[in-house]
Amino acid sequence: MTSSDLQEQLNLKAISLLNEDADKIQKLIEVQMENLATRYCPLYEEVLDTQMYGFSREVDFAVRAGLLSEVTGKQLLSKLERNLALLYEAMNQAE
Repeated sequence: MTSSDLQEQLNLKAISLLNEDADKIQKLIEVQMENLATRYCPLYEEVLDTQMYGFSREVDFAVRAGLLSEVTGKQLLSKLERNLALLYEAMNQAE
């Protein structure tokens, strides 16, 4: 295996792990939204902020370590933010 093959495998693994973490965050927020009476609950906001901050730090580390490009990192963050915004809108419509 060449070093470029190894780098490609590491890049793909980093993206896969970050996608898994993003899915976990989305599921956590979904559960919270189902169990809380209102989206204005401070607990909901705290969990959302904490999870998004942690995920952004993971992405930043992967970018700085050269495991993914800055563009890919921004795409991963944007995708999670969009998905959470869709959940938020769905909760708005349900109220």
